[in-house]
Amino acid sequence: MHLAYPAVLSALLFCTGLYGVLARRNAILVLMSVELMLNAVNLNLVAFDVWLSRAAEETLHSGQALTLFTIAIAAAEIGIGLAIVLAVHRNRGTADIDKLRDTAEGHESHPTDGSDGSDSDARTAGPADRAGKAEATA
Repeated sequence: MHLAYPAVLSALLFCTGLYGVLARRNAILVLMSVELMLNAVNLNLVAFDVWLSRAAEETLHSGQALTLFTIAIAAAEIGIGLAIVLAVHRNRGTADIDKLRDTAEGHESHPTDGSDGSDSDARTAGPADRAGKAEATA
């Protein structure tokens, strides 16, 4: 079999995963897209390992060993990622990434920062004011 077939298939898988990461708003679908990208890399590793092992007399199959390592890391990543998504969904009631991004930018006020707990200025401030506040707090 030619090297082009798995290379094209892995490129299509990687592009599909990249589109899913960039276009999806649901955190679970983003995690699934990351898994597609990792599987495309694994397919490339195994295909190039087989292709290069034909030229060498003694092979170590390092591509296949690295693929097993990548699969183990991906399984751990999915386990931790799903645990985080479930915890956030329990607290916020949504897994929408855009709604979660608002809380990470510091739009919520915390009672420990000395404010009175109202965030009316954050709601009425424009995008330029929010960017200035985010830079000031960073």
